Amino acid sequence: MDLQEAINKLTLPLNVKNDLFAELGGLQLSDDEINEVLDITKNVYKRSKVAPCEAVGTIAAQSIGEPGTQMTMRTFHYAGVADINVTLGLPRLIEIVDARKVPDTPMMTIFLDEESASDRDKALQLGWEIEATHVSDIADVLTDTDEMQIYLEFDDRALQQRNVDLDAVVSKLEMLQDVDVRIDGTSIMLIPAAKRYRALLQIVEKVKAMVIKGVEDIKRVVVRKEHEEYVLYTEGSSLKKVIVLEHIDSARTKTNNINEMAEVFGVEAARNSIIEEAMSTLREQGLTVDVRHIMLVADMMTVDGEVKQIGRHGIAGEKTSVLSRAAFEVTVNHLLDAAIRGEIDELAGVTENVIVGQPIRLGTGDVRLIAKTR
Repeated sequence: MDLQEAINKLTLPLNVKNDLFAELGGLQLSDDEINEVLDITKNVYKRSKVAPCEAVGTIAAQSIGEPGTQMTMRTFHYAGVADINVTLGLPRLIEIVDARKVPDTPMMTIFLDEESASDRDKALQLGWEIEATHVSDIADVLTDTDEMQIYLEFDDRALQQRNVDLDAVVSKLEMLQDVDVRIDGTSIMLIPAAKRYRALLQIVEKVKAMVIKGVEDIKRVVVRKEHEEYVLYTEGSSLKKVIVLEHIDSARTKTNNINEMAEVFGVEAARNSIIEEAMSTLREQGLTVDVRHIMLVADMMTVDGEVKQIGRHGIAGEKTSVLSRAAFEVTVNHLLDAAIRGEIDELAGVTENVIVGQPIRLGTGDVRLIAKTR
């Protein structure tokens, strides 16, 4: 029998069909054995489907909420990466469903193109190009309060390692207002116009924080070898600026900032990011949650074409039911606003039916008797 044709006749998702063909294609099976495998697959898929009138939202909430009670509440070092902290456990899960504009510990995973992925030197060089190089990273900033001057003594090794040209530093420093810049060999002298102690200290802070090269928001880059290729991990995130750089594989590069993913790659990428981030957070804690519960949450958060939080400023606050909104937060405000506007509650959901004491319209409660025959 034609295996591909037999599999195509099944009403199964495409990825399941592809997996079936990949598994069965390499085996020497008789037609009866193939039919038996296909029947078993069909029955397993049928049993795994959601039953009509199932309370999928409630089950998803329980399935994610219960393991959430077993999660830790600390910030850990990123596994195998020194000096990069990343929020994990319950705080990270809350951050994801709250759709925070900026996470507590933003970080990026940057993949390189085929040309650079296996070359350690190129990966390190790219890391230096991306990491923000401040003046304080390449020079000692000394203050002479007697003469009211600032001296920058550059480290030749740091300049060479980070591939920074002294002229580039000078051109940046010349952008400072009311400061005279003078070069003396490998040192630079800054003379402020205002001879005041406070003004001098303010200029010192500005100079130390000045970014000479690299991406401003990326504080640190760590290079790791994974599966025969070098990957860059960053402390800080700036997806828009990084994916346009040379030798970066923009198709695989990602950030843990979901709103940034939505802004740069679109809402579908944000949905996938929510699923991946939530699943990896749970997996890291040794917890197993069916991906379909997370997918439901991600779908609800992105269904309108933008990333919304699960809270009173997002999904919960936009429900059509007055009682359901009131049961969540700021009860009196919701009831007063609804009364002023003369809103009507259709009692279609779970919460509002529980409040008024009647069966919820899910499961057996959704079945209505239309006519009774004698």
